[in-house]
Amino acid sequence: MANVSSWQAIRLVRRGIHNYITKRLLVVAYEVTLSCNCNCRHCDLGGLIKGEKQIKPEEYGDLTRRLSPVVVLFSGGEPLLRKDIAAIVKAVKQSDGTPYLILIGNGVLLNESNYLQLREAGVNQFSVSLDFPDERHDEFRRRPGLYKRLEQRLPRLAKLGFRDIILNTAITKANLREILPLAKKATEWGVDISYSAYTALRTGNEDYCLNNGEDLGILRQAINELVALRKRDNHIANPEAVLLNTLKFFEQGYMPDCKAGIRSLVVMPDGSLVPCSLHRSKYATRKEMVEKFSRTNPCSSCYVALRSYSELSVLNHMKSIPHYTKRLFA
Repeated sequence: MANVSSWQAIRLVRRGIHNYITKRLLVVAYEVTLSCNCNCRHCDLGGLIKGEKQIKPEEYGDLTRRLSPVVVLFSGGEPLLRKDIAAIVKAVKQSDGTPYLILIGNGVLLNESNYLQLREAGVNQFSVSLDFPDERHDEFRRRPGLYKRLEQRLPRLAKLGFRDIILNTAITKANLREILPLAKKATEWGVDISYSAYTALRTGNEDYCLNNGEDLGILRQAINELVALRKRDNHIANPEAVLLNTLKFFEQGYMPDCKAGIRSLVVMPDGSLVPCSLHRSKYATRKEMVEKFSRTNPCSSCYVALRSYSELSVLNHMKSIPHYTKRLFA
């Protein structure tokens, strides 16, 4: 079990209920850098950014106190490219001990040393991207040897016994037939897996979109099998509601009623606030964001993890934090 006590889980639930009722943020994503050591085919980032303006660890602590979310995500780019990432995590955790902290990365730099260091600093969950259950992952991420590295390291980290590693798969036309083999791979490695939907908003590339009846038929069968599988195998991290909504998003081609800025927002490396990583218009305050963006937001073109979890009911939102709070709702 990860470093979340029963008391901390109860505090998370209380914070979740309070924020939900009072219309406060549920999730904040800190994109600590836009630099990345991969160049993924479904992403608009890739490569190192020289001279990037970055706020300091203590400023992340100040932001967390002010925004007071339930869940904090550290992402990018690749967050492990920040040499002060452990200090950032520690500042967030110490500023407001309640948030559940998730580090999202590609796994290139993840090893036992920084894994343990980041756990000690306060990370509750490590989310590692995996698009294919074999070396095709390397080509998709344009990073030779990446799959082999993950295959060697993640099972070893899992054997430390903390149960806090989750594979993250964006469902695309390219890996549609690999949804269930990826779930099997997670079980083999002793880790969990979570799925989200590819959107062309980042790159404008619709080649990876599901665009015909055959694609949807394959997806429908895979989602139904995942729903059945999660009832007997606790390696599937998505709540059933998110799995079914992911299918719905692909079937209808949109998902209305986005809560970006209201239930979630993104903080850029320079500390500026944006509604989400797909709409990077900057706002000085959350209040300004809600007034100028969220209240008239027409976007319905994604169902990524940040959005899907922030749109859940409070009960399902708490259930979405795996292993630690779900026992309270068993």
